[in-house]
Amino acid sequence: MALKAVCVLKGTGDATGTVFFEQGSDSAPVHVTGQISGLTPGEHGFHVHVFGDNTNGCISAGPHFNPHNKTHGGPKDEVRHVGDLGNVTAGDDGVAKIDIKDRMLTLTGPQSIIGRTMVIHEKADDLGKGGNDESLKTGNAGGRLACGVIGITQ
Repeated sequence: MALKAVCVLKGTGDATGTVFFEQGSDSAPVHVTGQISGLTPGEHGFHVHVFGDNTNGCISAGPHFNPHNKTHGGPKDEVRHVGDLGNVTAGDDGVAKIDIKDRMLTLTGPQSIIGRTMVIHEKADDLGKGGNDESLKTGNAGGRLACGVIGITQ
């Protein structure tokens, strides 16, 4: 019973990409793979946001997906938003290759990420350790470079 989803990222600038999600069973971690190009070299925050709404660009995706009402954190932290996937790192060629396994994400049930929006941010995510209120909400990851709605695939 492998469940699969895909997200095509587009923005107003050069950042574009495709992200794939696969979950072997209800209790298995979600394997996130893919690549994003057109980024500045270095780390970029990578999050699932609440709404699958891109009518006003990436801003209408709302905040990070956070059904447990926790503060922002890193992907390995106990206290984090479900949508907190940390950072992806772009090389000198502006390409970030994604290979993440995450136990909080799910493609099934009421907390499924299908129909929500994936966002790549302009700056590094400080993983909630920035020492200010914004760090505990967004990780100080800055603007939204590109986004796309996560959809079911074969």
